[in-house]
Amino acid sequence: MQIHLVTPAGVTEHTSDELATLLAGDGIVWVDVPRWDDEAADVLTRVLGLHPMAVHDCAVRNRLPKVHSYPDVLFLVLHAPERGAAGHIHHVELDRFVGPDYLVTVHGPYNEAVTTDVAEQDTRAVLERIRAGRLRPRTPFDISHAIVSAITRRMERFVEELTNDVWELERKVTADSYDDPEKFLDTMFRTRHGLLSVRTIAAQTAEIYRRVVSLPGAVPDESRHLLVDLVDQFERIAGLAGEEKEYLQGVIEFYRTRTDTKMTIAAERLAVIAVVTLPITALASILGMNLIVNQNTVGAPLAVSLAVMLAMSGLLLWWARRQGWW
Repeated sequence: MQIHLVTPAGVTEHTSDELATLLAGDGIVWVDVPRWDDEAADVLTRVLGLHPMAVHDCAVRNRLPKVHSYPDVLFLVLHAPERGAAGHIHHVELDRFVGPDYLVTVHGPYNEAVTTDVAEQDTRAVLERIRAGRLRPRTPFDISHAIVSAITRRMERFVEELTNDVWELERKVTADSYDDPEKFLDTMFRTRHGLLSVRTIAAQTAEIYRRVVSLPGAVPDESRHLLVDLVDQFERIAGLAGEEKEYLQGVIEFYRTRTDTKMTIAAERLAVIAVVTLPITALASILGMNLIVNQNTVGAPLAVSLAVMLAMSGLLLWWARRQGWW
């Protein structure tokens, strides 16, 4: 657990034993919990007096973003997308308590494949900005807004990376330059899954922040514009990801339509072959044993039979042509 005291003079580090004293003084107390443990549960429950249900939500994994408004504190859960192996999208959770003079950030729980550096990159970036003097927060909502804005910028970069993949897939489809059709189709669907995940996360989070803005007394009037800005950011990202997903869906439909057309043409050609060869095969199986034998071959009937077969083949080819099969 890391405890930072943010004042106009800068940032100082403290221990959990000093937390009660810090809360009684000036400045913004920022409690950052990289991994949930018994100490974190004790501090949030005993020292900060947070609601047991909210503390429980910090200890377990939440599949959806959420908001709960308590007297003098706002509890928020949101997720950020992180690209994993084989196109899997990790939902990296960040829980926050925003109080009148303190901020609590709880990372996770999250998948073991997600590293600590990835989970903490947004809070770490904001802390570095404050230390460098590039960000001078006046309220806990200022720090919270900066953290979430860092997440939205990362989500925007994520959409940019997926868009680059979409363009490459489109190039291969239009140029017909893919080697393994099954693997190529799998790649397209995994890319679409990534865009769908980002759009879902952004749209759900925008709904949560719309709810926060509408809650009476949940946010100080001087900080309400920060929440409105976050709603706009998440709506914009959801829109970008959604439009790019639709664009990729068009590429997928183009690919599948061309593939289906090739298969249809192949099936038509096989049908022509079957139409031409099946009657001939039937005639040959009936007459062959009577016209061609080891000791005596009847020449004239054999010639007539072959002529009939050729005539049948020509007639069937003409009929298949009239049907538009080739």
